Amino acid sequence: MTGEQIIRLEHLTKIFGNNHRVTAVDDVSFDVRKGEIFGLLGPNGAGKSTLIRILTTLIAPTSGTAYVDQYEVTREPESVRAIIGVCPQNSTLDLELTAYDNLDFYGQLLNVEETVLERRIWELLKMTDLTDRANSRVSTFSGGMRRKLEIVRAFLHRPLILFLDEPTIGLDPDSRFEVWQQITRLNTEKTTIILTTHYMDEAERLCNRIAFMDKGKLIALDTPENHKRALPAGDLIDIGFDHIDGRVLPAIRESGLVTSIEEKEKTLRISAKNGNSVLPAIISIFEKFSVPMTSISIHSPSIEDVFIYLTGRKLDSGEGEQPQPAGGGKAS
Repeated sequence: MTGEQIIRLEHLTKIFGNNHRVTAVDDVSFDVRKGEIFGLLGPNGAGKSTLIRILTTLIAPTSGTAYVDQYEVTREPESVRAIIGVCPQNSTLDLELTAYDNLDFYGQLLNVEETVLERRIWELLKMTDLTDRANSRVSTFSGGMRRKLEIVRAFLHRPLILFLDEPTIGLDPDSRFEVWQQITRLNTEKTTIILTTHYMDEAERLCNRIAFMDKGKLIALDTPENHKRALPAGDLIDIGFDHIDGRVLPAIRESGLVTSIEEKEKTLRISAKNGNSVLPAIISIFEKFSVPMTSISIHSPSIEDVFIYLTGRKLDSGEGEQPQPAGGGKAS
């Protein structure tokens, strides 16, 4: 991954409606670096899908500017479409066609040269481990198989940028894992991937950087590690005991290593910026006062914890963005 920008948003805003105005995207600015997997996280109505629709030229912003590579999305939409691939949230595969025919039909729509198309189809079927199912109707495929096929279909013409809108929603854990592998594999081909998701574990596993959106606004943008480091509480260390010496808690507080400490039901819960680095010093305090420990565990903050800290609530696990007001456009 390099620091070179491939997408740039400058004060992007999208307002729907006349009498009942809804601000779906509210003065959003950020950049996406070439070759990264960039995550857009947020609850229903946060503006994620609206942002994707603007960047993929399906709708125009009310104000502000967006560039995809060197192209401005409203002035050069055809140039933008030539370098992007889009895998929408709702499946658009033809279930009565075979896997091969779905890819072949899409390749013809994209005007991929016939001399290149067949070879490219077999490459993608091999990439998805679907070679032996090439001539099977998609209606016989599992949810995970269909999603993998749909993702590589969007990659058929080797786009510079691949947009994935909720790629694993509704899939079982095994199928989700297969799709994660597929996304990682595509990214190794130096494809920039924009991923919207409700799943915190998905974003944390796949994304180089994550942008949190809420109520149309960008509220935070950083790497998963830096997001978690920004939490005041830091890591949580739980140390169990049968009996505690009254000098242990003051000694830990006086060490200056921890953010907070509380005693509850034969357990000390300690907050520290870097749990792994301070744990040896805490253990030595227990040993100094001859207090046996019955258990030790460290819980590092998750991306879910970051979202709760930023917004005061958990991220819902709904089925994607709320429907847009009339005239909002629809991904297809």
